[in-house]
Amino acid sequence: MTERKGTAKLDFLRKIELEIQEKWEKDKAFEHDAPTTVGESTNKNKYFVTFPYPYMNGRLHLGHTFSLSKCEFAVGYQALKGKKCLFPFGLHCTGMPIKACADKLKREMELYGNPPQFPDEEEEEKEKPKTSDEIIIKDKAKGKKSKAAAKSGSSAFQWDIMRSLGLKDDEIVEFANAEHWLEYFPPLAVKDLKQMGVKVDWRRSFITTDVNPFYDSFVRWQFVTLKERKKINHIQYSWADGQPCMDHDRQTGEGVGPQEYTLIKMKIVEPYTAKFKSKVFYMAATLRPETMFGQTNCWVRPDMKYVAFETNSGDIFISTSRSARNMSFQGFTKENGVVPVIMEILGQDILGSALSAPLTSYKIIYALPMLTIKEDKGTGVVTSVPSDAPDDIAALRDIKKKQALREKYGIEDKMVLPFEPVPIIDIPGYGNLSAPLVCDELKIQSQNDKEKLAEAKEKVYLKGFYEGIMLVDGYKGQKVQDVKKPIQKMMVERGEAMIYMEPEKQVMSRSADECVVALCDQWYLDYGDPEWKQQANEVLKSLETFCDETRRNFEATLAWLQEHACSRTYGLGTRLPWDEQWLIESLSDSTIYMAFYTVAHLLQGGVLNGQGGSPLGIKPEQMTREVWDFIFFKTSPFPKTDIPKEHLQRLRREFEYWYPVDIRVSGKDLVPNHLSYFLYNHVAMWPKDNGKWPQAVRANGHLLLNSEKMSKSTGNFLTLTQAIDKFSADGMRLALADAGDTVEDANFVETMADAGILRLYTWVEWVKEMIANQKNLRTGPADTFNDRVFASEMNAGIMKTEQHYEKMMYKEALKSGFFEFQAAKDKYRELAIEGMHRDLVFQFIERQTLLLAPICPHLCEYTWGLLGKTGSLMKASWPVAGPVDEILIRSSQYLMETAHDLRLRLKAYMLPPKNKKGDSKPPAKPSHCTIYVAKTYPPWQHSALSLLGKHYKSNNGVLPDNKVIASELGALPELKKYMKRVMPFVAMIKENLEKNGPRVLDLELEFDERTVLMENLVYLTNSLELEQIDVLFASEADDKVKEDCCPGKPFSVFRSEPGVCVSLVNPQPFNGLFSTKVDIRQGDSKDSIIRRLSKVNRLIKDLSRVKLMRYEDPILGPRRVPVLGQEEQGKLPISNKSVFNINLEEKRVTLADNGLTVDIGDTLVYLIQ
Repeated sequence: MTERKGTAKLDFLRKIELEIQEKWEKDKAFEHDAPTTVGESTNKNKYFVTFPYPYMNGRLHLGHTFSLSKCEFAVGYQALKGKKCLFPFGLHCTGMPIKACADKLKREMELYGNPPQFPDEEEEEKEKPKTSDEIIIKDKAKGKKSKAAAKSGSSAFQWDIMRSLGLKDDEIVEFANAEHWLEYFPPLAVKDLKQMGVKVDWRRSFITTDVNPFYDSFVRWQFVTLKERKKINHIQYSWADGQPCMDHDRQTGEGVGPQEYTLIKMKIVEPYTAKFKSKVFYMAATLRPETMFGQTNCWVRPDMKYVAFETNSGDIFISTSRSARNMSFQGFTKENGVVPVIMEILGQDILGSALSAPLTSYKIIYALPMLTIKEDKGTGVVTSVPSDAPDDIAALRDIKKKQALREKYGIEDKMVLPFEPVPIIDIPGYGNLSAPLVCDELKIQSQNDKEKLAEAKEKVYLKGFYEGIMLVDGYKGQKVQDVKKPIQKMMVERGEAMIYMEPEKQVMSRSADECVVALCDQWYLDYGDPEWKQQANEVLKSLETFCDETRRNFEATLAWLQEHACSRTYGLGTRLPWDEQWLIESLSDSTIYMAFYTVAHLLQGGVLNGQGGSPLGIKPEQMTREVWDFIFFKTSPFPKTDIPKEHLQRLRREFEYWYPVDIRVSGKDLVPNHLSYFLYNHVAMWPKDNGKWPQAVRANGHLLLNSEKMSKSTGNFLTLTQAIDKFSADGMRLALADAGDTVEDANFVETMADAGILRLYTWVEWVKEMIANQKNLRTGPADTFNDRVFASEMNAGIMKTEQHYEKMMYKEALKSGFFEFQAAKDKYRELAIEGMHRDLVFQFIERQTLLLAPICPHLCEYTWGLLGKTGSLMKASWPVAGPVDEILIRSSQYLMETAHDLRLRLKAYMLPPKNKKGDSKPPAKPSHCTIYVAKTYPPWQHSALSLLGKHYKSNNGVLPDNKVIASELGALPELKKYMKRVMPFVAMIKENLEKNGPRVLDLELEFDERTVLMENLVYLTNSLELEQIDVLFASEADDKVKEDCCPGKPFSVFRSEPGVCVSLVNPQPFNGLFSTKVDIRQGDSKDSIIRRLSKVNRLIKDLSRVKLMRYEDPILGPRRVPVLGQEEQGKLPISNKSVFNINLEEKRVTLADNGLTVDIGDTLVYLIQ
């Protein structure tokens, strides 16, 4: 990015923002309470918007800001629509990361001193585990916990991470106490958000965990209710993320969670069955169960040791001993943690085994050698899907091509040669055999081309998962990512597969043991319960999701979602009320806290930790279960309590008024976890009151910064406060709105933010200029062609922008409500030769201010004040659109397109003619132009259009193939000689039909072309710098013009009219004007000479003040010295009726006026009055 030349414009915007924010705070502009009476009416005219409270282990960054900006823009718009809006904002502190970071700081001080003296980088590098070269599909169900590693930063030491946040050593010490994080970062988040100008009611903000007694009480009430309603259960076995060896107990592998695999059971058909009493299975671990339809073999490493062990079902499994150990802790063996090994086997001893594998179309597949299998990942047995895995197709081709390799390992031809890749997934751009295609493209020769194979995987692996479409029966047409869980579930239920977990990377305990994933006692929320799942689906049916992909993601999640462990033994949070050794984890205490927002301001007294005085004098211990029931369940009786009845009724009134949540905005990655739990828990708490269920969820994509992923390590990263300092709040907000609307990744572009600063500054300066010069603006009727167009375009802009705001499409709203709205004003200013109309200019300023206000509220509030409006813009109303004349707007578009076409034609006319020598000169600039317009199409085009129109009407708006059209047109005798031109014409009409709709098939235009051009003749003449433009009908022209001219596509002919050069002299002193020469042409008038003069002398702005005169004596007059103050002496004015005539041979100019013809000589005089 180029360096800025200065910061004056940025400083101007920041100054305005601080002043406006101070005004809003003073006015309590965003604090809203429920009305004193809340009836049963559903039309409460309120808007309650929420955003997932961000985690408080650092400053808010631009990614947070992008998502929450959607809430912010929605509130701004809905307030203008007259709704009472509530946007509360909580701050999340529950979970492991803060505690883990604090404990890590303690350990670093114990090991390395205070401040720590860390080992040098070389030693540190040795300790670091090697990074995996695998491409991983993120398990979205893990939600926030999968971000643990990211939350700890890229540095090896927590102390260094804290330093990178700008903290000094003596400050960092305090962060070894977990509670200090809760005191330090939440106030900074509030400060940063206030600088952004968010419309938040800060009275309702809070932090989570048991530090906040009111929130703690609320979560306890929720969980007691859920348990009573049988939504929470306790079983001996549920997944616990490495719970016995938590982050603080680990020597290496902090932040590492469990990775879920699907174990594919490949039954040995021969020869091992005879050696064992039970069935024997090779256990292949895969992350992609949905690809098992494409298996052609499995891979085993010849030199790797495997074990055959007995499972609790009596079956024999073959895997590595490391994975067998993991399985033994997950209920696979009779005794927990004990692997009953029957025998140890070397991989080469089991090569060539015949196997029966699930889902594959091959009845028998074989175990083949692969030399690159890792011992520390999976089970050592790998499924082979060469249609979609580059590694597999490379290895399969190797063993097919190399007979020596087959012979070395005893692999018979029948085990390899008949097996070909099976098409199972279609990937856009790669077809249904993506791995062979990409391997061919990259010219991969063997499985040893590691770099190229890594590139191949990068190309197809993730694209296949996220964009691929299944081709197999039963799942045909479905997205791959949507069928992974259903296929896994189906295989498990049929006994063909099992769920298996192991750590994502190696985790070592402080006692130097390698950690496994074990099954532990656990409390869980039973999201797999069929009745609860059905209720969640009922919520989803009526939920507005704004895009189909979000709805499909919800449907897929609700289909596979099962038990979710809701408790932990380590971290921060609320204790389970009935089993206080457990803490409620972060995805479970965050599902209905939106209800707490409705009453928080009356309980907490504006203190984030809830430990200030309650405005109603209520103490946390008074918030019993019965009290919470009364507030949130409208059928609950008044509780036994010493809280005054009117206070409890007020709390209930707040909840009843604001609920349900009208919109929840979030990143799309929360759909498979938090947002689905959000639906589940609302229906669990209010099963019979669908009026409390969420109304809408708006999911957005992740934010890129300058087209790249945000990363602290690369420096491509901005915190919220940095972005505001760099671009101003409104400049940043403008770029956030422009970044993107869909669930695809959005892009915050710094050059766009910089350009936004300039746009906003230029806009407000123009407003000031219009206010200062309003007396010079035109008044009277606003009824010229361009007045009417501008009014219509403003009305259309309002309606279009309103539709975009309603759909929460803010990039589009910015486009129609600012960029295009400004363009309409600029066009009006350019076209209105007679001057802009004052009423329309100030109508535009007011409307523009309102349309942009949700996105850039500070500058718009400032502009509102410049207009002299009483009251805050925050209490203003959305503009009401007047009538829109679409035909008039299209006629204006026609005018602009014609002007553009004329410029291109003029440019082409001015090109020098081509000759071999290349020394030709360009022609003289033309002075005149004739524009021909056609009322009807040429006969051959008329016939083609008539045929297309007939098909369009009879086929419900669909045209047949070009072959059919060409055949029918070829049969028309009048078109025989035009056939080379007909089909290109048809192609052009088809293209225009897609862009502009069926009106392109009309045989006549809906407006009068000639009238439009005549009304704007002065503009066209001036913009092309011509002397004169004539507009004629094509019927008056020759055959070539008739053939090339059709409705909406005028034809122009340029020409140069000859003239006689005369001098134009200004005798007035001290005015900076000068003498010049202009050509006089046959038939010129006084006005045409003055216009020509103004083009030569740019100092002449107002043509009405120019007086043109001639000398009484054309010979002696120019020779006389002018007398000061008597500049008109010896001169006669030229009247409006005068006509100039020229004699080219004699180079003479005469003037015909009132029947007289006089010689003017070679000089005229002009005066500025």
